[in-house]
Amino acid sequence: MKVINSIKRSSLLRFGKSYSKIFNKQSFTALLLLFFFAMGCKKVTEETGLIGVCPIVISTDPANGAINVVTSKVISATFNEGLNPASVNATTFLLKQGTNQVSGTISYANRVATFTPSSPLLANTVYTATITTGIRDSARNAMKANYVWSFNTGSTPIVVSTDPPNGAVDVPFNKVITATFSTIMDAATINASSFMIRQAGVIVPGTISYSGFVATFTPTVPLPASTVFTGTVTTAVKDVAGNAMASNYNWSFSTGAAPIVTSTDPPNGATNVLLNKVITASFNKTMDASTINTTTFTLKQGTTAVAGTVTYANKVASFTPSALLSPNTTYTGTISTGVKDSSGNSLANNYVWTFTTGNAPMVIATDPPNNAVNVPQNKVVTASFSTAMDPSTINGSTFILKQGTNNVAGTVTYAGTTATFTPSVPFTTNTVYTGTITTGAKDLLGNALPANYTWSFTTTGNSPAVTSTDPTNGAVNVPINKIVTATFNKSMDATTINALTFMIKQGTNQVFGTVTYSGTVATFTPAQPFAASTLYTATITTGAKDMNGNPLPANYVWSFTTGSQTGTAPFLGSASIMGAFGGNAGITNQGLNTVINNGAIATTAASTLITGFHDGLTGDIYTETPLNKGLVTLGIFTAPPAPGTSTSFNKASNASLDAIAAYNSISPAGRPGGTDPGAGELGGLTLPPGVYKAAAGTFKITNGNLTLDAQGDPNAVWIFQTAAGLTVGIAGPAGARSVNLINGGQANNVYWYVGSAAVINAAGGGVMTGTIISSQGVALSTAGNAVQTVLNGRAISLVASVTMVNTTINVP
Repeated sequence: MKVINSIKRSSLLRFGKSYSKIFNKQSFTALLLLFFFAMGCKKVTEETGLIGVCPIVISTDPANGAINVVTSKVISATFNEGLNPASVNATTFLLKQGTNQVSGTISYANRVATFTPSSPLLANTVYTATITTGIRDSARNAMKANYVWSFNTGSTPIVVSTDPPNGAVDVPFNKVITATFSTIMDAATINASSFMIRQAGVIVPGTISYSGFVATFTPTVPLPASTVFTGTVTTAVKDVAGNAMASNYNWSFSTGAAPIVTSTDPPNGATNVLLNKVITASFNKTMDASTINTTTFTLKQGTTAVAGTVTYANKVASFTPSALLSPNTTYTGTISTGVKDSSGNSLANNYVWTFTTGNAPMVIATDPPNNAVNVPQNKVVTASFSTAMDPSTINGSTFILKQGTNNVAGTVTYAGTTATFTPSVPFTTNTVYTGTITTGAKDLLGNALPANYTWSFTTTGNSPAVTSTDPTNGAVNVPINKIVTATFNKSMDATTINALTFMIKQGTNQVFGTVTYSGTVATFTPAQPFAASTLYTATITTGAKDMNGNPLPANYVWSFTTGSQTGTAPFLGSASIMGAFGGNAGITNQGLNTVINNGAIATTAASTLITGFHDGLTGDIYTETPLNKGLVTLGIFTAPPAPGTSTSFNKASNASLDAIAAYNSISPAGRPGGTDPGAGELGGLTLPPGVYKAAAGTFKITNGNLTLDAQGDPNAVWIFQTAAGLTVGIAGPAGARSVNLINGGQANNVYWYVGSAAVINAAGGGVMTGTIISSQGVALSTAGNAVQTVLNGRAISLVASVTMVNTTINVP
């Protein structure tokens, strides 16, 4: 960003120096605008390091609106910066007389593009020049928009354009008519005597105004439909120098036809209309969809408006009632004059029609509904009727399902008001099926369906599939505490992801664990660590289904092999969720900025020994004061009294047992062979994965930060063992020390075995990394420190308490 800002500043300085002679005081505002436009320039192609101002035309010769230009004139445009000469050519610098392009030669030098006409310009003629966005500067920045200007080779003013133009058709009735001049005119000469609109020789009443180069005629009332009009600008109009037009300027245009309703469904006077009828009105032309709504398309029963939704597509407006219409009832539909065509022309009169509903049975709903997509392959198809039907008439002859012209085999049943078709085999994927209820279906009085009811649907286009797993198929050196996941290509039905459909086996022996599902990921958490150096096979069965009920087309099987015990992280079990565990002594927070992210805290002691926290799940408060408040995002677990319960005590007790097991597993007895590369001082070292043991019984990180290099292995594990204490940081405001991970290292794979107590950055600050399991307590910062101390890991004490001051713990 500093480099970009520097380039921008230098661009501005170069711009200012290059053009200081061009711009006078009156140009200063334009210069500022030019600068801000340039700073917002977007590049044609993104090229690293190329930042620049947009090319901008800062002057032309002749100027816009110039008159009495000599016919031998060479036209030029001056730019704010140097251009790519190749971009200045006959496609980017154009000169036209009306719609005719003028031939000429284009050249470029010193920021000036020049157009030399092949022959002299015509006298008393308006020309228009254009510089297009095809222009590029040397850094490939493009102009933000075409630059267009006009000039006149004579002094006689002329009308250069009108709106509507000469010969225009289908002009809106509410059109405001304009005439644009070649030069600035004397507003006093533009009035009802010099600017007129006529229809068959009769002057149309209206008001006239003038601004810039444009005269405007606003009709007093809308113009009539399908009518020809003539506009005239007379020689009475003059420019500001007193020059009159050489002759009257006349042009004509015609308004369009008013839109009409060509048909309705049901038509006017229709009877026995279905109760679930969608009412439509068709127009003779494309309409403005925004004008077709519940205000302009209404349906009433007597004076009562019927609720519904209105849509428009392909010249057809549709009214869909919110509920079934009443039987044997007359309804009135109205399309009002508020409806307009795409040109803004209104219906000439309200269009009104009526129809009457009947009492014949009808299909009021189907499942899947008409035009449904992603229908499951095992879908059972149903049709619901408006009344009870004669069951003997609901059968394989009256309820038919087809794929193309082929009948689908299945069984038909009927109950209540619903007919059910159960296919004999699953549907084919990504296929259209058509259901039909024929007029052979009758109600209990013998009334038949008035017409066959037909609908279609499309089955799902893709079955669920496992797109990835962790560990991957064939993976080796997998940690023994690995949590196994499988990711699907779509959302699955969570109830079908369970221990029967997601299994892991070692040989023929099934591994016990818990299965969960979230998003598109199924997770298997082993009840115990995997065995080291062992092959495991995982399987997702066809019992796993997506949200539409589609199963996996085949079992998905993959395998992986665990690594040796030494190179794997310990199994934390239920202690893995704990950001802090205070043994049987509790946990204390001081400060307002303590938070346990993605984790819980626990103690096997009474709830009163948790102080300065509140539970982010339940809202329960544990002895907070105005100066000591800490958030625990995933819960607090203690023994009674309330808010501690027997259930939360059991969870804390289980975490204690798992923490003790993990503590023993990373002890010198569980992981022998540790080395001491810094004679007890780890500060300033960069260490590869491995087991490290303090020879003198204590580890310190005081001479600088400790860096842990995973060397590209995301499963790299570090275990630090100290029989006595662990001290991180020194006294003083700059005394904080950190443990940093590089080259793929994970905080979840760093462990600290501490025989007594751990003190982490007593002066506050720093980023500690890893799971600290201490026998006699963990202290993070000390009272009075406002600067935040961070632990990316866990603070677990087996016996003594855990204390923290303005600490953030991010549980990995």
